[in-house]
Amino acid sequence: MLSGESLLARGPREAMDKGIAMIHQELNQIMDMQVYENIYVGRELRKGILVDRKAMIRETEDLLRELGINIPAMAYMRDLSVAQCQLIEIVKAISISAKVVAMDEPTSAITEREVETLFAQIRWLKSESVAIIYISHKMDEIFQICDTITVLRDGQFIGTDAAANMTNEQLIRMMVGRDITEVFPKAEAEIGDVLLEVKNLSYGRQVKNVSFSLRRGAVLGIAGLVGAGRSELAETIFAMRQKSAGEILIGGKPVEIRHPKDAIRNRIALITEDRKITGLNLAGTVAENTTLVDLSRHSRAA
Repeated sequence: MLSGESLLARGPREAMDKGIAMIHQELNQIMDMQVYENIYVGRELRKGILVDRKAMIRETEDLLRELGINIPAMAYMRDLSVAQCQLIEIVKAISISAKVVAMDEPTSAITEREVETLFAQIRWLKSESVAIIYISHKMDEIFQICDTITVLRDGQFIGTDAAANMTNEQLIRMMVGRDITEVFPKAEAEIGDVLLEVKNLSYGRQVKNVSFSLRRGAVLGIAGLVGAGRSELAETIFAMRQKSAGEILIGGKPVEIRHPKDAIRNRIALITEDRKITGLNLAGTVAENTTLVDLSRHSRAA
């Protein structure tokens, strides 16, 4: 039911025409098109029978300015970060003047400042009588932005209540089906010798003189806002980006990693930020993706 009327949408376009927008967790944008083209794809503005490119650019610029998003309307999607691509999806949903907007993990790859921008826009949409379905596993966001909370578990409806009536502990109990005394229990592990050491590693202006050591059995966390160089650091260690300075030692011995295959040979693995573009062969099978990094173990001709 939408606005009291039965609705049977036979496709995404029909749902959009009815005022339902969806921001997907897994972005599905056309990377070789520009920002304004992605926002209006499938519903291009027209002047007669011709596409009105100037009008789409102008309206996209107005939207971006109103939302405080500093991304050029003419920029190509392939040149944007994952966080920026996520913001463009939000702009796209807002641009259709939706009655209902479903947001699936919309803050998974954006900064705190961008989250504040999003929440401000959500509050504005609420003031304009737009209904928001906000899907998230981040408890602080749920209690900060939601009026009503519905919990699903294993595909089944568990319960609904006003956010003001719930506590963090109650919500977790509904989600997992039992009491959780420790949200992040400490796992005991024996910490060994230094396995990986990075000294003064640099990559252009994005990674500057980074040094750290990692011991066997330890977990090293690298924190920072989007754009701080976290992904670039990992990609430089894995040789997806060529270091401009510094050295890498494994087991106390310097190693030269010029190509990802050198990293793999030294038993370094990388789970990339963008699984679709740099992590997986989406046209391949599970078996092909699993064995792709070490074909020599599975093929005589590799």
